[in-house]
Amino acid sequence: MKTLSRSDASRWALALALIAVPLLLALLGPLLAGPAGPRAVSFTFGEGHWLGTDFTGRDVGRQVLLGGRSVVLVALAATALAYAVAVPLGLAAALTRRTWLEDALMRPLDVLIAVPSLLLVLLVAATLTPGPAGLTVVVALAAVPDAARVVHAAAVEIASRPAVEALRMQGETWWRTAVGYVARSMRRTLAADAGIRLTGALYLVATAAFLGVGVDPDAADWAVMVDRNRTGLFLQPWAVVVPALLIAALSMGTNLLFDAALQGRARKERKTR
Repeated sequence: MKTLSRSDASRWALALALIAVPLLLALLGPLLAGPAGPRAVSFTFGEGHWLGTDFTGRDVGRQVLLGGRSVVLVALAATALAYAVAVPLGLAAALTRRTWLEDALMRPLDVLIAVPSLLLVLLVAATLTPGPAGLTVVVALAAVPDAARVVHAAAVEIASRPAVEALRMQGETWWRTAVGYVARSMRRTLAADAGIRLTGALYLVATAAFLGVGVDPDAADWAVMVDRNRTGLFLQPWAVVVPALLIAALSMGTNLLFDAALQGRARKERKTR
């Protein structure tokens, strides 16, 4: 039976602990929030409000339970959508033998890379006023160029291997070559990049919500809570500190989880050589 070293076990435990709390709050929080009670005085403690009240007198604990789903689900959906576009695009550009087609697929991405992600979100918001679904698409669009370039760079190196040429000579389909061999060979690269990409999506979604893009100004949203309650930070800090810590924990835990998985796989591969 395989056992983890103490350092690996502690790394996995820390990563899972950091991820579990915000994820559980995001998924189960709305079911546990209960009905809204009467509003109290803004930025106060007591009277059954175990985390105090926010800038409008609402219970901060209830707002925390309600506010994670929008941030977490939009970031996860945007990351998945970005890879759904970037992986086929990067593989197609890397495996084609036509230089003009590779340029046609990759050069337009350089235009999007030149535009800062937050600026892209603000430009879209100024014209379309996106909701959560629209924000998901915009965040995914901002992530596609970088993700596609990572996929393309990794796939180009793998596509030059003799094994790929052998698959082509055997008449294997493009799908079998691209997905069955090339994509599988760059699992570690994609896993490492996915952690960074999800963290970037969380940052962009939270920043957009902080600026009021994609959510209502008084919505139950962790990023909106940080923005709207910062004026009372020194009166009632939990309205700002708790949602900020939850966003940071999910971001840190995601990176730690991918790091632990990659290091464990790398150690296993070294032992089998």
